Amino acid sequence: MKRPIRAIAAAALLIAGTATAFAVNGVANADAEICEQYGSTTIQNRYVVQNNRWGTSAQQCINVTGSGFSITRQEGVGNTSGAPVSYPSVFLGCHYTNCSPGTNLPIQVSAINSATSSIDYTFVSGATYNASYDIWLDPTPKRDGVNQMEIMIWFNRQGNIQPIGSPVGSATVGGRTWEVWQGSNGSNNVISYVAPSAITSWNFSVLDFINDVRSRGAITNSWYLTSIQAGFEPWIGGAGLAVNSFSAAVNGPGTTPTTAPTTSSPTPPATVGGCAVTYDTNAWNGGFTANVTVRNTGTAAINGWDLGFTLPSGQRIGNSWNATVTQSGQTVSAKNIGWNGVIAAGASASFGFQANSTGAFAEPGAFTVNGTACAVA
Repeated sequence: MKRPIRAIAAAALLIAGTATAFAVNGVANADAEICEQYGSTTIQNRYVVQNNRWGTSAQQCINVTGSGFSITRQEGVGNTSGAPVSYPSVFLGCHYTNCSPGTNLPIQVSAINSATSSIDYTFVSGATYNASYDIWLDPTPKRDGVNQMEIMIWFNRQGNIQPIGSPVGSATVGGRTWEVWQGSNGSNNVISYVAPSAITSWNFSVLDFINDVRSRGAITNSWYLTSIQAGFEPWIGGAGLAVNSFSAAVNGPGTTPTTAPTTSSPTPPATVGGCAVTYDTNAWNGGFTANVTVRNTGTAAINGWDLGFTLPSGQRIGNSWNATVTQSGQTVSAKNIGWNGVIAAGASASFGFQANSTGAFAEPGAFTVNGTACAVA
């Protein structure tokens, strides 16, 4: 029996009851619990976390953190030869008119220069579920209702469950080998990539999977990427499952510099005429996220940037997006990732990271770009 889509074309499944009580300035507080059937909130002022208990009337609750969520209660029971009971997830883009803050999705596939993501999961035993990463596409720039193509990446499968359709072979995507399934749930087509063993964390290119689906003739370059989602489909149990961290970035026209800097070039860093740094944080007990903006206050473009700063004692970066961030001791280097390497005069570039912390929370007091001291905005 084929599983129906988690959000079939019915008004009853529209995301509703957004849990704005859990958000401050668009960012979720630590340990914010959502039990509403379609309740949602935002984190990092960039992603939406949704409970999305679409297939059961039994209660499900999720605990939202600054970088993801965990399932704290899951009382529904699904038929393992049929549909799961829910899809709690975190996403970038648009899902049933609920769009993540500042998203550039939907975006046409032909316009995508890069689409990258990272995920870190916690799995549990004694439950029936999959760890499901969804990529949604449609022939139109759709922000509401069912999309025509669902790409599912099964990072883990526990219990007697299987993807929609039937196996059609294997494929190597992103340097990993996957069992590929293809079918339809009656509302949209689905191509699933099933990992032979559990993957707890991975940094990868979403575009690799889109390109593989396109090579199968299932979509064309004129289609639109509408959302990128990561979460779980539980059938039985699932309390303790968690998305510890999630990031995604889709880059299109206007974001690729005319001449992209290369990390292997021996050319010295570009001279910086002036710069200012804004360091916005959302902290909770044991961790925080930071959204960092580098502004070029000089009169010439910065072609390639390396932001340097020192984190206070007890802080350790675990995940980052829109920059290559490395930490040695408490010294941090954040370098552009190619598409955001050129900062025109008066313009800015932004990146973010999630970190663990111990002791009293504090912020860096000084920043440099390519060795030049920056003002702290």
